[in-house]
Amino acid sequence: MTMTAQRTIPARVEHRRFGLARHSLALAKRSLIKTVRTPEQLLDVTLQPVIFVVLFVYLLGGAVAGSTHDYLQTLLPAIMVQTTLFGGMATGVNLNTDIGKGVFDRFRSLPIGRSAPLIGSVLGDLIRYVVAVVSLLVFGSILGFRVETGFLPALAACLLVILFAFSLSWAFVLVGMLVREPGAVQGIAFLVLFPLTFGTSMIAPADTLPSWLRSWVEVNPITHVMDAARGLMIGGPVAGPVLWTLLWSAVFVVVFAPLAVRAYRRRA
Repeated sequence: MTMTAQRTIPARVEHRRFGLARHSLALAKRSLIKTVRTPEQLLDVTLQPVIFVVLFVYLLGGAVAGSTHDYLQTLLPAIMVQTTLFGGMATGVNLNTDIGKGVFDRFRSLPIGRSAPLIGSVLGDLIRYVVAVVSLLVFGSILGFRVETGFLPALAACLLVILFAFSLSWAFVLVGMLVREPGAVQGIAFLVLFPLTFGTSMIAPADTLPSWLRSWVEVNPITHVMDAARGLMIGGPVAGPVLWTLLWSAVFVVVFAPLAVRAYRRRA
């Protein structure tokens, strides 16, 4: 009996230790299935970037870069960053909607970790970033965009952009836990994302901007990830932008993820 009990106790400890991870992955699968069954949820990461690319390239390409092709080469990596960030906004909106409908009340009755539904939903929405990146690269290739650095650097750029978007999405998750209505989550997210994404070198080179705006662009974390994506895909400085991107990603997770989980536990 004693030896059996000694074997059972470590097994229970290990089960509890990895229980949150297993439960989170199971709920991430639920979120993924939900997205696959309602593909209209992906319109914002498939059609929206296409519209932005067409508008910017053919309206501004000639004036800014003198050539629509040259402008496409510098614009597309930046649009890829913008699109994934807007995809992260939907995570907070969807979580707020599910809580309002009582879905998370059902999860509370299950023998799972209290944070598992939240973490699972965030992980499940990673598919949105992948779809955004792939659809944008396919459409960009049709228009004439070409990677100039090679497959592995381009893959690293895509993974870096997805990592950054995933990290920043915790901020929108926190907003989704704090406000009452999904529309409010979306409104707050737009107020945050528009100055962050457009207050960069995405549309025009930073040295052409007014000094006060250039100062903001240079410290804007979104600028760093856009510069990193450009450097990895079409050439240019890489080490500095990549390092800053990784640093900002870590800061967002460390700051916003615990706050979001804490707010969820209080609300749930």
